[in-house]
Amino acid sequence: MSRFIRSGCMNVILLPFFLLFLQSAFGQSPDWTTLDAQLESRQKMLGNDFVVMIWKGDSLVYKREKGSFNAKTQAPVASCSKWLTAALVMQFVDEGKLRLDENVSRYIPELNKYFKGYITVGDCLSHLTGIDDEGGFLKKMMQRKKFNTLEEEVNSFAARDIRANRGTDFWYGNIGLNLAGRVLEVVSKRKFDVLIRTKLLLPLGMRKTSFTNLEGGAVNPSGGAVSTAEDYMKFLVMLLNKGKHNGVQILSENAIDELRKVRTTPAMIKYAPKAAQGYNYASGAWVVEEKEGVATSLASPGLFGTWPMVDYCRGYAYLIFVKNLLGEERADIHRQLKQLIDDQFSAGCQ
Repeated sequence: MSRFIRSGCMNVILLPFFLLFLQSAFGQSPDWTTLDAQLESRQKMLGNDFVVMIWKGDSLVYKREKGSFNAKTQAPVASCSKWLTAALVMQFVDEGKLRLDENVSRYIPELNKYFKGYITVGDCLSHLTGIDDEGGFLKKMMQRKKFNTLEEEVNSFAARDIRANRGTDFWYGNIGLNLAGRVLEVVSKRKFDVLIRTKLLLPLGMRKTSFTNLEGGAVNPSGGAVSTAEDYMKFLVMLLNKGKHNGVQILSENAIDELRKVRTTPAMIKYAPKAAQGYNYASGAWVVEEKEGVATSLASPGLFGTWPMVDYCRGYAYLIFVKNLLGEERADIHRQLKQLIDDQFSAGCQ
């Protein structure tokens, strides 16, 4: 009996050492205390309503819902739409129906009339068309309202002045991705909002995401999506998992590699919103960190405050879904929040 008790005591004594060994072997669990505190202190800038989500490995490791927002709340995502549109283009490339080095004028003949037949699909994904894109946000919104279809809007781009040679001059705006969206309409013979829902959104289970303009008028591949934090995170996880979603290959690994290629140099960038100044650009997303011409971290912030990001180096996806308009100071907030998240994971690339 005493030998049994001694054996039991020894097991109890050894258990904490065993647990410590496991913790050392497999790494400590993330401590989000500092991140929680930072979100609280930044709430005035971020607004009363926001959702923060972090995905690592095969699970959601952090989720914070504030105010009237939750992960299922639908809201406009503005320029985060560009990443979705770029992914849809890459699906067509995967299927052999399109090439990034193809001239857009093959599908939009109007460009030839104005001597813009040399612009490629790849130029469109990276804002390198060279077409003049002057005007502020409100002016552009008013301009878009006069178009009933994406075809009408894109044909109006053809008549604009050329600001620079294609592929040499980056100017962030709606022209490139909307040209690409129209190309997809021509190739598929389907409206863009129906096409992206069928080929990309529904296969990813993004049932609350849509590009349909309920007020009528032209669909907007560059900035017209509404989504939820839960939906958009599914897209980010697919990008993080080399194009796979629930075991299904939505995009090829080659397509993911193309989306990660850095397409600009700092000297090429003639206009970037204040929230993204200092970054290079890939296809549909900003390059937050890079190595040897490949993005190790990508983000596609939207005007309304949504900030999605994939960090391929540390192997996580991050999303903040914010209701308020994005202010220039918020770019610094996101950099600071990213550093807090980075500190919880391995510093080395996977």
